[in-house]
Amino acid sequence: MSNFKISTDKGKLDLNVIHDFLTNRSYWAIGRSYETVKRSIENSICFGVYDNSDKLVGFARVLTDYAVFAYIMDVFILEEYRKQGLGKQLMRAIMQHSDLQGLQRFMLATNDAHKLYEQYGFRQTVIPDKIMEIVNKPQ
Repeated sequence: MSNFKISTDKGKLDLNVIHDFLTNRSYWAIGRSYETVKRSIENSICFGVYDNSDKLVGFARVLTDYAVFAYIMDVFILEEYRKQGLGKQLMRAIMQHSDLQGLQRFMLATNDAHKLYEQYGFRQTVIPDKIMEIVNKPQ
């Protein structure tokens, strides 16, 4: 990780890179508008992963009440930077962040990264019958 750093400074984020990845290359945010991405970032704790030239190469955001609950969302590492342990470094930074300590519950959703998240204590929902949702089209 010596050539990469993680920052929660929202001023460093490249919204164009984030929006492009989410709306064109993720499976969970296809069609999400630029304004929606911007608003979601404004209202979350954001983690940017940067190379040594400060280029954004990864991102995640956490929605939280800072007391009981946190939901990890929009996690990605750009394809050309994968397989270097950056996803693990990003998750470690999230789980160690001072504002996220002592929370009762963390949640996230994934189609394909279960092994990564299990390394940080995530498990399938114990009682899936309790979890409910409304899914609307992206804006």
